[in-house]
Amino acid sequence: MRLTEQASVRKAAEERDPNGATFLSHSSKDQELVVGAVALLAEHGASVYIDKKDPALPPYTSTETAIGLKKRIRKSRNFVLLASENSKDSRWVPWELGIADQAKNLFRVAILPTVESQQDKGWTKWEYLGLYRRIVWGDLKGYDDSVWMVLDQRTKKAVELSRWLKI
Repeated sequence: MRLTEQASVRKAAEERDPNGATFLSHSSKDQELVVGAVALLAEHGASVYIDKKDPALPPYTSTETAIGLKKRIRKSRNFVLLASENSKDSRWVPWELGIADQAKNLFRVAILPTVESQQDKGWTKWEYLGLYRRIVWGDLKGYDDSVWMVLDQRTKKAVELSRWLKI
């Protein structure tokens, strides 16, 4: 994706109303990964919201930021956590996941791991992240080709990503 396209994708997600959107939680250190995550989700039918430059949030993090984020997470349809080494160390990302865990049915929360290979499951060892469904590329029963899906690792059941975003 060209830089102008990346900027356009990011800007649209930053300016989107979170009501009914997919809330993408991420570390501010993962800006280069955010555009790809937004594009992936959008290609499957999501309206993605990221809070980076939301004009309704205060310019500096504060109690008001936390109150605003709680409202936005509750208004969103789905919650996706972009899991990386940076998100693990973030102060906000685990907190946002906790809010989503309380505000949403667990079915509406998914982890999008950033890994070198499909077999890398190290992110699941981050305490509680293994509890949540994850967005993965792979073979899904009923599909001829590999697809993006939302997988429940514990039950080994999955639903195609586009379908999960609409349910």
